[in-house]
Amino acid sequence: MSRRAFTLAALSTPAGAALEGRRVPRTGAEMRGVWLSTVLNRDWPSRPGLPAAAQRAELIAHLDKAVRDRLNTVILQVRPCADALWPSPYEPWSAYLTGTQGRDPGWDPLGTAVREAHARGLALHAWFNPYRVAVHADPGRLTASHPARKHPGWVVPYGGRLYYNPGLPEVRAFIQRAMLDAVARYPVDAVHFDDYFYPYPVAGQTFDDEDAYDRHGGAFTSRAAWRRDNVDRLVRETAAGIARVRPGTRFGISPFGVWRNASTDSRGSETRAAVQSYDDLHADSRGWVAKGWIDYVVPQLYWHIGFGVADYAELVAWWARVAQGGRTRLYLGEALYKAGAAGQPSAWQDPVELSRHLTLAARYPQVRGHVFFAAKEVAADPIGAMARVVFDHYRQPARPPR
Repeated sequence: MSRRAFTLAALSTPAGAALEGRRVPRTGAEMRGVWLSTVLNRDWPSRPGLPAAAQRAELIAHLDKAVRDRLNTVILQVRPCADALWPSPYEPWSAYLTGTQGRDPGWDPLGTAVREAHARGLALHAWFNPYRVAVHADPGRLTASHPARKHPGWVVPYGGRLYYNPGLPEVRAFIQRAMLDAVARYPVDAVHFDDYFYPYPVAGQTFDDEDAYDRHGGAFTSRAAWRRDNVDRLVRETAAGIARVRPGTRFGISPFGVWRNASTDSRGSETRAAVQSYDDLHADSRGWVAKGWIDYVVPQLYWHIGFGVADYAELVAWWARVAQGGRTRLYLGEALYKAGAAGQPSAWQDPVELSRHLTLAARYPQVRGHVFFAAKEVAADPIGAMARVVFDHYRQPARPPR
């Protein structure tokens, strides 16, 4: 069925069973977000080297599509690989703009995005990847002025990529200065981190932070505990820096959706995930929420309802319990990219799956909204899954959370 045919069918489809019924839109503020990814030109720009006017036009088209779908927040990736989509004094211009790292694109993408988003009533969250330096493993491919080339001891190659070492205090201080420069320059509505802290495990490889652990890990019972403390320090210090530089700007993180399996920790979820954020990425996402260190959390619940290893329904309930009574607002990350994608299970071939997610989540008052990955799929909507979400749940506009 074509997207247009599905959309027309959806407009005439009555409410069905409990998980398929439409709901009355919530009043007041509700997160309706979309991630706009720039790494490897995933969503934008469509390719490196476009003229500035074409890049700007593509960006505006994504903002306008968000408005048409009655979304209210765009989470724009502005530091994908230790680089910048604004004129940073600390890091080079991103190669995803011009094709050459460090080359001035002739315009200010982040400044334009903030201005144009606000003109349309959209909130603009600046999305930073803290530690990723490159999606290749050759330091020689970085521009000569890159901080990673000036400080090679900061860098760890792992899994065919380059990362800053989270165990070095000087690295943590530098990346905070680099990120907070954007907060100081622009009235962004929030700072956003994704799920990448220590890298996802690669079979047969070791993340070589032995020297850093020898120098800085003496107070800890294990390297894992030290690594978690390194990430915790980044989170706490970033929150404090944002409050100092631009009070009122929010700070949110979208961690991997499984903190720990219950088989590992009785406080964990009834899941059997191969990756656990706490153990494998050294990201204590549950702890950040419980301690109120961040303003919002968007766990990436990129699985369908009933998935045996990580059931969306189980994880919504688990995260709702974690967020209950705390200051950290809970939004849910949604895998729009899976809808209709080749190789995905049959649940993701059903245009109604994502709409069911929103209906289920509406049972939990702790859930304050959803964020969709990602902008390319919002624009293309190949099987009409986003159209169904809009029809079932976003009939009326909602204010972005503040």
